[in-house]
Amino acid sequence: MQKLNKQTWTDYNKYPEKVLQFGTGNFLRAFTDWQIDKMNKNAGFNGSIVVAQSTNSGTVEKLNNQDGLFTLFLQGIKGSKPVREHHVINSISRGINLLTDQKEFFSLAEKPELRFVFSNTTEAGIVFNKEDRLNDNLQKSFPGKLTDFLYHRFKAFKGDEKKGLIIIPCELIEHNGRELKKVILQYADLWSLEEPFIHWIHKANTFCCTLVDRIVPGYPKDSIKEMTESLGFEDELIVVGEQYHLFVIEGPKWIEQEFPAEKAGLNVKFVQDISPYRMRKVRILNGAHTAMTPVAYLAGIETVREAVTTEETKQFVEELIYKEIIPTLDLPKEELELYGKDTLDRFSNPFLKHYLSSIALNSISKYKTRNLPTLLDYYEKYQQLPQKLVFSLSALIQFYKGKRGSEGIALADDKEILTFFEELWKDCDGTEEGLERVAARVLANEKLWNRDLTEIEGLTELVSKFLIKIHQVGMKEAVQDVLSVRRASL
Repeated sequence: MQKLNKQTWTDYNKYPEKVLQFGTGNFLRAFTDWQIDKMNKNAGFNGSIVVAQSTNSGTVEKLNNQDGLFTLFLQGIKGSKPVREHHVINSISRGINLLTDQKEFFSLAEKPELRFVFSNTTEAGIVFNKEDRLNDNLQKSFPGKLTDFLYHRFKAFKGDEKKGLIIIPCELIEHNGRELKKVILQYADLWSLEEPFIHWIHKANTFCCTLVDRIVPGYPKDSIKEMTESLGFEDELIVVGEQYHLFVIEGPKWIEQEFPAEKAGLNVKFVQDISPYRMRKVRILNGAHTAMTPVAYLAGIETVREAVTTEETKQFVEELIYKEIIPTLDLPKEELELYGKDTLDRFSNPFLKHYLSSIALNSISKYKTRNLPTLLDYYEKYQQLPQKLVFSLSALIQFYKGKRGSEGIALADDKEILTFFEELWKDCDGTEEGLERVAARVLANEKLWNRDLTEIEGLTELVSKFLIKIHQVGMKEAVQDVLSVRRASL
């Protein structure tokens, strides 16, 4: 069988390199790369993407072997009907491995046609690392790399304000564009870069805050054989996503002219204030994702669909959304409940097999960003703790033990966080007192939460209670115990 590349794909097109993308992951390929492909075909965008990778994952090599081409399967509800369709995406020109191809990286900074920067480096990606230096071969942080890139462009074009970039981060943190700009300015200060460069950052570059919304399970490992046979060619980079998508961009109105998403029929909104869209999505959809993951996974469930169709975990997620998350939000209740219903429908999409293990990446920072604000708002509003959110925090602590029964869990998080939990659980003797110490140390760790959570009245005791219950009777029975129906019947 032939492999997908420009020789075998007769509709291959080459476009000017207008976009730099930090990240090779499934989400960006199924979201922004797909949208740019649509704009090329339907709105005259006339631009391609150069993908930058700073790890040895091998994705860039696969992309280059396939001339940037990959297949996206979209599966879900479209026009009230279940629809499954696929598209070969032709928006990536090439990939650059920053570990080996730094010359190519900086050469891209010198291209006058370059206009956009997109990124998705997870919630932990937009950080300032004071150890990064301008003369490093490769800065550790994504903002450090971007600052170096922008400084090279500034010098190449002698500060020409017409050569600034539109920077659109897709990381799921509040005010992501503003935060990224703030860190870049921190690097400019750390590296003692000249004042004209700082002026150029402010005047020539536009940093947009964003909200992204599409469920992307990723590589279809369970159905790859069937999909390959239906395509008639081999594609190592097949990715699966749902039909639904929403991209909200907070920025000046003129960006619409350069990013003609509406003309391409895409659900992209350019707004003055992203806050209402962001809070609704992050707290309901992403918050439910993050809270359900350790609970359902430790109950022996593998996918999101199973989690919302299995009786106990389905009830857990529904009560979490309707009784704990929605009551903390200020938007109209009817609108929030409709979004909650849509979220549950999307979770139960019969076409998608979204593995909980793939959602578990960087779960600590995700809980801090997505769930902790809801927990704190609920406590402030009702003067009591939200049971499901606290239970999911206990489940998360248990998850970071790295075991599901006798089976190991491949934890993926910051090395410092993994070391903390490894040492913490190594010192735990399994007694109730030992588990209480585990809970207290996790909650008191300000590096995890940016505050000492033991200061919240009753939280340490309730997290400990749930952690002990999970440890003693297992997740399935512990979930039943925390459900309101079960409590009401006792």
